[in-house]
Amino acid sequence: MYSVKLKFRPSANPLKEGSLVYQVICNRVVRRIKSRYRIFNDEWDSASSQIVLPTSSSAERHGVLCSIRTHTRWELSRLEKALGEMERGGDFSEVEGKLRQLLCISGFSTSVYNFINAQIIYKRQMGKIRTSETYQATLNSFMQFRCGIDLTFDMIDSELIELYEMDMRERGLSRNTTSFYMRILRTQYRLAVEHGLTQDRRPFKRVYCGIDKTVKRSLSFGEIKRIKELDLSGLPVCDFARDMFIFSFCMRGMSFVDMSYLRKSDLRNGYITYRRKKTGQLLTIEWTGQMQAIVDKYGDSETQYLLPIIRKEDGTERRQYQNQMLKVNRKLKKIAGMVNISVPLTLYYSRHSWATIARGKDVPLSVISEGLGHDSEATTQIYLDSIKSSEVDKANRKILKGL
Repeated sequence: MYSVKLKFRPSANPLKEGSLVYQVICNRVVRRIKSRYRIFNDEWDSASSQIVLPTSSSAERHGVLCSIRTHTRWELSRLEKALGEMERGGDFSEVEGKLRQLLCISGFSTSVYNFINAQIIYKRQMGKIRTSETYQATLNSFMQFRCGIDLTFDMIDSELIELYEMDMRERGLSRNTTSFYMRILRTQYRLAVEHGLTQDRRPFKRVYCGIDKTVKRSLSFGEIKRIKELDLSGLPVCDFARDMFIFSFCMRGMSFVDMSYLRKSDLRNGYITYRRKKTGQLLTIEWTGQMQAIVDKYGDSETQYLLPIIRKEDGTERRQYQNQMLKVNRKLKKIAGMVNISVPLTLYYSRHSWATIARGKDVPLSVISEGLGHDSEATTQIYLDSIKSSEVDKANRKILKGL
């Protein structure tokens, strides 16, 4: 019978770090395998046998401790799995040797898992929650491909990255999705190169890291109007989803996260002023009757927020916004069917639609770019590529008319 636990061997000098060790017990025989991690005495809770995060720790030390805690848990799970596989045979000295070899796969500083996880923690500390979530999603995807086995950056080559891309495509991911993960992983790799963790072997040179043109994601003004005028009085959840879509459109394609965090105090003197969560850019929008009608419809909330998306201020605000976004997007697809719109309607269509309709009314590209809060007109042009296609199709119909 095998078991494994994380233990701490303190230093006699409280100013020096002690060692974390893995205690392996086999038929009452105890062995201790020293890990690569060291922490101070006050960073260990002997009662719960866990790493703790002292309030006096600096932000940098806090990040290191979080990384150590995460990785030791991961190593414990790998050791337990390995012990389960070894339990069928082999003497204890052989088992101990295999466990030591397992723990020597990579060092703390050069581990891909630890390096990216440290970046995730850093982004969270900086308040860049969305970025940390995309980093986490990429790490989860890559570790799924690796079957949970960590590696060093020196082990990443073009063949491995090509296999990763192939694995994602076989799982049904689109080129844009695989490219999204590749670009984030490439950013982490380049950062590791800057830190001297590996030489740049250009492992991403044979995989796709671009952005494909997506299918048209905009509606006509007539379709927007049909959605607005749809009678949903008997379907309150759909009614709410429709109202949020129309509010977003009226607010120049405002993102749902920005809508969620709009405060009552942001509305002053006939204008609403807010900072985009994505870029930090300050935007000011004239308040109109259409916007006020939606706010009036749901009454004054007990929170500081203008819209009834976040209903409790209890630390779960982000989860509330994410859950609401999922519900709204699901109901929008149902609404699209009600008005015979054959697209998988989501909130993002309001943003594309506003830009496309504005361009169709000969609004200058620079004005549309400013309205969307884009840093450059090149970004705005991505939203408007479908207009080019429709103009070409119209010209082609004229050419082929007499054929």
